[in-house]
Amino acid sequence: MKFYNINGISDYKLIKSLIFLFIALAYFSCKKDKPIINDEEIVSPTTGTRTEFTLDSIFLYAKQIYLWNDVLPGYSNFSPREKYSNIKPELSAFKNELFDISQIKLNPVTGKPFEISNNSVPKYSYLQIGRSNSGGARAGVNNGEAVLARRIIESDDKIVAYVALGSFPSLISTQSKLDRVFNEMAAAKPKYLILDLRSNGGGYVETAEYVANLIAPSTLNGKVMYSEHFNQTLQSGKATILRHQPYLDEQGKTVIYNERLATLADVDYTENGNTYKFNKKGTLESIQDVYIIVSGQTASASELLISCLKPYFNVKLVGERTYGKPVGFFGINIDQYAVYLSSFLIKNAQGWSDYFNGMEPDLNAIGSANAILGDTEETCLKSTLSLISGKIQLVPKKTASILKGNAVAQSSVSSTQDNVGMIENRLRLKH
Repeated sequence: MKFYNINGISDYKLIKSLIFLFIALAYFSCKKDKPIINDEEIVSPTTGTRTEFTLDSIFLYAKQIYLWNDVLPGYSNFSPREKYSNIKPELSAFKNELFDISQIKLNPVTGKPFEISNNSVPKYSYLQIGRSNSGGARAGVNNGEAVLARRIIESDDKIVAYVALGSFPSLISTQSKLDRVFNEMAAAKPKYLILDLRSNGGGYVETAEYVANLIAPSTLNGKVMYSEHFNQTLQSGKATILRHQPYLDEQGKTVIYNERLATLADVDYTENGNTYKFNKKGTLESIQDVYIIVSGQTASASELLISCLKPYFNVKLVGERTYGKPVGFFGINIDQYAVYLSSFLIKNAQGWSDYFNGMEPDLNAIGSANAILGDTEETCLKSTLSLISGKIQLVPKKTASILKGNAVAQSSVSSTQDNVGMIENRLRLKH
């Protein structure tokens, strides 16, 4: 049976010591014990206010499940209570703590934090009011349509399939339409596919995977699509704090595992357990070259789709630099809040994941804000067709110009809201 991710539940009544490393402090109404002392330090106090317990919990969970937990200091050095308990309102205190945690790990390429942002919130991790209790694999709140436009274009002697995907809604709600659209395209046997993802900020990972399987030929069956890489604490099964987070199924129901209720500590976080492979869908078998129209709004599951296709197709990007989100997470409930810490790195079949700063287009082009999708005279689509036909030749990135109508302009990356299209993992229990 295949299980999917759900956010767990933490309770202040459950204050216990965790073997070797940490104590899980959750809710205010708890039994008061003496501080747990290991060989290194006092982990955290067992008395305090509800706010102090929440501050402790945010850090202690990060210490075990955060993707870059290797650079986090010890509890005593970080001192969450001393740093943040006097900040009002308490929500600001929790968000300030999360931001500081997210800024410690530096990208060796840029020398800046991986989660750097312009507005004092992490680029990826976040905290929200309200406990999460929904099941399933979700990659961000998404209410948009999947297929915004599609057509078959005959350009010179080439047959080109074009489809604009505005989002990745739940697969159950959009599978039949996706099947119909891609099967209609298959009848024309196009060699070239243009995916328009310029406004696609993500959605359900399962749906993005399904689109990849619609595009891929059956010869890719069984080949790696992508894999998720958790930190060593999770992979080695030492994230014992997760025993206090129940594991729920797609419907948000508890699951019996080894004759007890399953927890997130029972999940398989190994690379083998989180590797996804192609499984051909539909009848489209003819695609060889994939051209993808992108912008600063192209994020998360959209970038995942691009990354998955790169090892197997001649992929070219047209437009503007994408948002840059090669990480994902699962939700943790602490008191009345849901916390989403960046917890895994997404890699394609070639092990590539380095697009924290976005994916650079092969051909820069800026479309209008009210572009008519599928119009062959629209700037981005016209530029893509010219690239396919050979009317435009790619030049080195350093000298590539930006096409904006008939004018040449300076590059400007579209801004996009932080936390757009967040990816949630589909967690699977150990066998």
